[in-house]
Amino acid sequence: MKRALFFLIIWCLGTVVFAQETPAPAQSKSILILNAKAHLGTGKVIENSAIGFVDGKITVVADATINPPNSGEWDKVIDATGKEIYPGFIAPNTQLGLVEIGAVRATRDSREVGGFNPNVRSIISYNTDSRVTPTVRSNGVLTAQIVPEGGRVSGSSSIVQLDAWNWEDAAYKTDDGIHLHWPRTHTRSGWWAAPGPTKKNDDYSTQVSEIKRHFNEAKAYTASNPESKNLKLEAMSGLFDGSKKLFVHANSAKAIIEVIQFVKETDMDAVIVGGKDAWLVADELAESGIPVILGNTHDLPSNVDDDIDQPYKTPGILYRKGVLFALSMEGAWQQFNLAFQAGQAVSYGLPYEVAIKSLTSNTAQILGIDDRLGTIEAGKDATFFVCAGDVLDMRTNKLEQAFIQGREISLDNKFKRLARKFRGKYEADGER
Repeated sequence: MKRALFFLIIWCLGTVVFAQETPAPAQSKSILILNAKAHLGTGKVIENSAIGFVDGKITVVADATINPPNSGEWDKVIDATGKEIYPGFIAPNTQLGLVEIGAVRATRDSREVGGFNPNVRSIISYNTDSRVTPTVRSNGVLTAQIVPEGGRVSGSSSIVQLDAWNWEDAAYKTDDGIHLHWPRTHTRSGWWAAPGPTKKNDDYSTQVSEIKRHFNEAKAYTASNPESKNLKLEAMSGLFDGSKKLFVHANSAKAIIEVIQFVKETDMDAVIVGGKDAWLVADELAESGIPVILGNTHDLPSNVDDDIDQPYKTPGILYRKGVLFALSMEGAWQQFNLAFQAGQAVSYGLPYEVAIKSLTSNTAQILGIDDRLGTIEAGKDATFFVCAGDVLDMRTNKLEQAFIQGREISLDNKFKRLARKFRGKYEADGER
């Protein structure tokens, strides 16, 4: 009897956890959310909004003060008085779902051996059952660009929505671009706590020539359309017909300038990723029209003579110079702090609604999915969340509801379950 009771308890607990992590079913009822302050991701704000969605698509975005909707026409009405609504954040340049525990090699599936691997597809390695994903989802990240690492050409990234059974269900846009790591002009030894001397990369010119030769071969291969297929060159063909973007990882001002020239010569649709020194060449970037996905701004400056707070100021500089940019954080679990990077930039001169755009509509535009995602507008996917306060402020950041393509997803995660577990223990013991 005791044994049966034990297994019953285990089964019930497992059912609860499973229910929390099972992807949400498709939206079956029309839903209307009233009275929230809505940040649309376009730069506009509706103080008293009415947002309705049916079958995963937004159908109504209105000012409830001016045009109050008929609540009786909706299957479910949610009163969000005092709350704030934001478009779902999009995390670009991340290894979410590819890396579970960085220190455990068996859980890292983000890179292949070799220098040129454009045929590598990150999407087929994406793990929808990662325990990391729910933790970043509960902080507003509902979509991500899954990017491979390693080598000179790492492979193809894909864009996924973060509530799915498998990678096929998760895929939002597959093979959206090829990732190229531009050579560094200088290399640094040591690590951040004990930095060593900086050395010039004597092979820089050779490495750049190797890149140009590889791209010229791929362009010639695409133009010839041979019967015998070369998988590596075949994967790059989309760069020359406009169906794929080239994401060039570069940080130094010299490297960024050379990338601008390289892109101009090859006539490809490109994006700078990282861009630590982008503020130094912001005029050139604005003139070229090449957008930037900034790397982690919660970081030290890249040059010893830079202001210590330069990474915090860079987003504001790019905005004022007219450079289209988005914010990102490399890694997987780090995406939990993506919103706070934008909040930090606000305190250093970036307008609040522009900070929201750098996590939503700007990112969607750079990734080529702005026709479906990134803003709260009629006709777009109902992917957004309701927050109890300012989502960019860690003191008031508390998501209460989130929807991906109209499906109300669970915001529970391992952090919250552990908090409940140990809070319950100490409360039961009468301790605080």
